[in-house]
Amino acid sequence: MKLELVPVPVTDVDRAKAFYADKLGFSVDVDVRPADGVRVVQLTPPGSACSIALGTGLPAWEAPPGSVRGLHLVVDDIDAARAELIGRGVDVGAVEDVGGGVKYAGFADPDGNTLTLQLMPWRTGDAF
Repeated sequence: MKLELVPVPVTDVDRAKAFYADKLGFSVDVDVRPADGVRVVQLTPPGSACSIALGTGLPAWEAPPGSVRGLHLVVDDIDAARAELIGRGVDVGAVEDVGGGVKYAGFADPDGNTLTLQLMPWRTGDAF
């Protein structure tokens, strides 16, 4: 089994798509309207096998916008990733060292769904 898609409920699909693509650098894989009132936008973080989905008209997006918490974006250099996002206008919190070399830095999308940069020292370099 592989987790490949996480629905993220938002109030404005175009605004969210712009945030994830332009601010976070996710690739836009799909943006389709397969039926009246249905829109599916799939975006993938660089190097990831798992994507997020934004959209309308399907039960996957019936959760309240902003209700997704703590999507983890694993990085091999948290300071560089944080600086890059800040440079793109993302309000990223301070890096927190939680022990064992694990570090976090959190932020939110325009609807309040939260994401976290995560550094795990055993998943850097060739192991990343």
